[in-house]
Amino acid sequence: MVVGFVLQNIVEDSAECMQAETWCCRARELVGSGTENKIMEAISDENHETVHTEHAHVHTHMDHLDPSVMVFLTFKDLKVGKTMAVYFPKRDPATSPKLWPREEAESLPFSLNQLPNLLKVFSFSPNSPQAKAMEDTLRECETKPIEGEVKFCATSLESMLDFAQTILGFTHELQVFTTSHQTKSSVTFQNYTLEKIVEIPASKMVACHNMPYPYAVFYCHSQESENKMYKVALGGENGDRVEAMVVCHMDTSHWGHSHVSFQVLKVQPGTTSVCHFFPADNLIFVVPKPQHHGLATM
Repeated sequence: MVVGFVLQNIVEDSAECMQAETWCCRARELVGSGTENKIMEAISDENHETVHTEHAHVHTHMDHLDPSVMVFLTFKDLKVGKTMAVYFPKRDPATSPKLWPREEAESLPFSLNQLPNLLKVFSFSPNSPQAKAMEDTLRECETKPIEGEVKFCATSLESMLDFAQTILGFTHELQVFTTSHQTKSSVTFQNYTLEKIVEIPASKMVACHNMPYPYAVFYCHSQESENKMYKVALGGENGDRVEAMVVCHMDTSHWGHSHVSFQVLKVQPGTTSVCHFFPADNLIFVVPKPQHHGLATM
């Protein structure tokens, strides 16, 4: 996939909003072409889609967990024929944050200490769900990166590309991958069977996760430790077809013990790899590694 095609679709479709790392909290907002239009509809009252989301009947030992965290697996689980419960958010692009041009995005401060002023700009009360989501995003963006990680919160398409090129190099070979849904369905959580797994060779990658905010903000990061990326064909119990991107982090020894993946997988930092499915509105930038014999299929 070429960068221009994928990013053009994201601009036109107004990529859905998702919180990086925790995968739980998200915003549904309408923004106009400028700050003067403000937000017509903000974060949904149900921050965790567990109550109002349609999903297939799934038997899992994680029933007490929010389904929206069911995106993790280990490298040994990444094999054809494996069936597992996976959560793929599906939200209406019409009610999602829009990417702003760099000039407009940079006309507003993006700082936690400016939150009171930002709430006034968007007419949010300090105790509102919208204010909490903005605070969480700003706090996450200002948190120090873990060892071996470089992170950046992009508030515009231009700044996101700048960061990706800074990490990966200024090259015309830059590619971007996303998860795509091959069928239309309202089901967000069900059992999927892994039908085909293809490794995407990449010496380095930059992952960008959509964050809850009045306009589109992407939490982008790159890690020095070994990572592997795969394109996985999935078949759902109800017939849904998904071509999902999966990234496997082979070294988790520097991750915090409270990371939600360890709770889901019931493992400790550094004891195993952690892989995760990407939702359709997240991006992975890579410079392809030379491959003489085609892509590796598992």
